[in-house]
Amino acid sequence: MTQPPSQQPPQGGFGAPQELPQGSPQPPQGPPPSGPPQSPPPAQPGYGYSQTPGQAPGQAPGYGYPQQPGPYNQQQPGPYAQQPGPYNQQPGPYGQPTQPGYGYPQQQYPGAPAPGGPGGQGGGNSSKRKPALIIGAAAVALLVIGGGIFIATSGGDDDKKPVAEKSGDAEPSSSPSVNEGDGNGDGREADDDLNAGRKEGEAKVLWLQKNDIDLPGNGSDVYGPWVVGDTVVKAMYRTVSGYSVADGKRKWTLKLPADLCAAPSQPTTDGKIVIGVENGTTDKADCADLQMIDLDTGKAGWKKSIKQNGIWDMMSDISLAISGDTVAVGRTGNSNAFRVSDGKELFGNQPGNCQPFAFAGGPKLIAASSCRTDDVNNPQHQIQELDPVTGKPRWTYRPKRGWEIDRVFSVSPLVVSLKKDKEWSVLSLKENGSLRSGLVSDKGDKFAPDCGNAFAIFGKSLDGCTGVAADANTFYMSTTPNSSGITDTNKVVAFNLNTGKSKWKVAAPAGRVVKPLRMEGGNVLLYVKAGYNKGGGIATLAPTGGTPQMVLRHPVSTAQIENFFYNSKIVYADGRSFIASGRVSASNDEEELETKTMMAFGN
Repeated sequence: MTQPPSQQPPQGGFGAPQELPQGSPQPPQGPPPSGPPQSPPPAQPGYGYSQTPGQAPGQAPGYGYPQQPGPYNQQQPGPYAQQPGPYNQQPGPYGQPTQPGYGYPQQQYPGAPAPGGPGGQGGGNSSKRKPALIIGAAAVALLVIGGGIFIATSGGDDDKKPVAEKSGDAEPSSSPSVNEGDGNGDGREADDDLNAGRKEGEAKVLWLQKNDIDLPGNGSDVYGPWVVGDTVVKAMYRTVSGYSVADGKRKWTLKLPADLCAAPSQPTTDGKIVIGVENGTTDKADCADLQMIDLDTGKAGWKKSIKQNGIWDMMSDISLAISGDTVAVGRTGNSNAFRVSDGKELFGNQPGNCQPFAFAGGPKLIAASSCRTDDVNNPQHQIQELDPVTGKPRWTYRPKRGWEIDRVFSVSPLVVSLKKDKEWSVLSLKENGSLRSGLVSDKGDKFAPDCGNAFAIFGKSLDGCTGVAADANTFYMSTTPNSSGITDTNKVVAFNLNTGKSKWKVAAPAGRVVKPLRMEGGNVLLYVKAGYNKGGGIATLAPTGGTPQMVLRHPVSTAQIENFFYNSKIVYADGRSFIASGRVSASNDEEELETKTMMAFGN
């Protein structure tokens, strides 16, 4: 059993989470609000306040139910466990809970009406549908300040008149209909006025899409985009569609019987994905149906309904992650894994008192678990690498009690985000699961990784964050933009994963904001956001630092459109960049059909 280099975290930065510094934005004072959060101000769409779900007076919340956050402005010890979890061993027994079920990460209900109309601002009051509060997938902004973390959320909901529908069985199904398309999709011609103002050296606008899906009152989250060969795929509400990467014309459309409710961040290497679909169309439906899809052809493969394992098996939200030919399903108190190729169940719950609530995929299958304890306000989490075929743990690491696994910023090397109340810490683990380092930020640096809008209440996605990247020995993270006049700017900080200390800092191009997307050919791949009278683009940054080198420069003439996309998702593949809205909503039908949803650039 390997011991960490020190029982105490390093001073300052991530390793020793601190109180919010003077002059920094403060979390709401007093008890968390019991009602829905307020709508965000137009200048900052997506920002709101976290809240705690109510409970009967005098009734203690059971395991698996969101807990009220602890008091603000408390100094707490770091997340390093006094005794890290045993390598290749199952966790030992712990105190018995006062309520049945398992604990889960102490996240709060996201909510607030989804932004609507241009820029994603304003409420989503539909003239034909009553707006409602979303619970589940929502736009989430993580504003990290010093050693603390403040979660702000906003979203929308489907309050359409439901139609009762039974969930499907576990047999392979082709029930979703496939429209092969007629070549007259939503892509706009590359030679129209979007390229009229293009200057020398700037990329072309390949196509621009507008929404063509009738959405519920407060809109819908967008899943993807995923690029598979010459097809780019995105999913929203009850539709999954594939488009030509060259001209944006629709190649296929797959209609779903109910709302899409979960998706992994990446498909398999051969373009297969497994998504979560609600098992009905009423407000009592769970995210309990799995549907495999071939993203290249749009053909639906096997379909299964997840069997509920007791009353504490909460499937209102699930998280999905793919590693190899395995898709893992996480949720409160239970987990399953299935073979992507044929739907065969590979493994279920783990033995013992700890159960995974979420997974991260890719080259390894990483599980974040919550363990039964005798104190719901002092949780015990652990992180493990699992064999993706058998589910057996290859190692186990436990942070100190009270620290919760929040995100996995990188699977290989493993870089993990943890939180405790308003505190935040980032740890790196070795290949055998022992502690490698705790990152230590310089005083004054603030960070805000972008983890998208796939934020669930009970099950949550661990991976898929941008603003972060890692190679074998270095972790790269962008800082929170600092306002300078009418423009914002920020920098990229590189951390040595062996020591946890920062190696170098590189400023974004003047008047721009950059965020790492991933590694590409040994370099850090960056998205350069469009700014005031400046187009965005894709750049690379050497692992030694230096100056970002633009590889695809988006035209200045379309900067306003580029900035239009709400909570945008960026994908770069084969010399093309794709920008998609993370959520689509509007105040009425006419606006809904004029809402821009995805844009592509290339040379």
